[in-house]
Amino acid sequence: MWNEPSLAGKRVLVTAGADGIGLEITRAFAEAGARVFVCDVQRANLDRVLSELPTVRGCLADVSNEAEVAAMFDAIDRELGGLDVLVNNAGIAGPTGGVETLSLADWERTLAVNLTGQFLCARLAVPRLRRGSNAAIINLSSAAGHLGMPGRSPYSASKWAVIGFTKTLALELGADGIRVNAILPGAVDGPRIRAVIAAKAATLGKPVEEVTRAYTSQSALGRMVTARDIANMALFAASALAINVTGQELVVDGLTQALS
Repeated sequence: MWNEPSLAGKRVLVTAGADGIGLEITRAFAEAGARVFVCDVQRANLDRVLSELPTVRGCLADVSNEAEVAAMFDAIDRELGGLDVLVNNAGIAGPTGGVETLSLADWERTLAVNLTGQFLCARLAVPRLRRGSNAAIINLSSAAGHLGMPGRSPYSASKWAVIGFTKTLALELGADGIRVNAILPGAVDGPRIRAVIAAKAATLGKPVEEVTRAYTSQSALGRMVTARDIANMALFAASALAINVTGQELVVDGLTQALS
């Protein structure tokens, strides 16, 4: 990991920070000397990260639940005494299928976690960030947040909305010195994308291997990105190296021009 001293001592919240991309972001900030607080909806994941990284603090919280988010920020105040960086990482894949096959409940749940969760966290983070140091909000979007994604309309719609939310917050909060950027990962290798590929293969009636090849070939580099790639971008966006970077779509996808 590159060494960036401006992150040492930073008070950082990583939502869904105990598994997948979030866990790698948590590890990266902890390695950089930041004071990290995480939330997760799975007790086993939370217990594992708190055991692996003794300096990290955390609690159970569903970011789409207003009361649970409020309780989480009360815990952050007790444990960290404030906040400098919010990483809105929590998100779900949502359903796979043509729009006519989707339920309203699946649509609403995807937007509740992927979009409303970011709003609820940002709303409570901003007063704390105004009192912070080189404050930043990092919202996780997706390559599906600037490209269409057939069969994934709830997910893609939620991630496009994250971009609008990010750019608007950057304008609102610039005068306060709070930078707001979005990270747009491409296909990130790991259990989650493998589950998405399997579901899509089942929907299309195609072999998993064929759908996997379609995902890797979407990138000009011919490969998926890694969770550490995303974590490295989060470190950059939170650091003094990005002091004049705000309102941006930070794309980490190996140059993906279309999603299938």
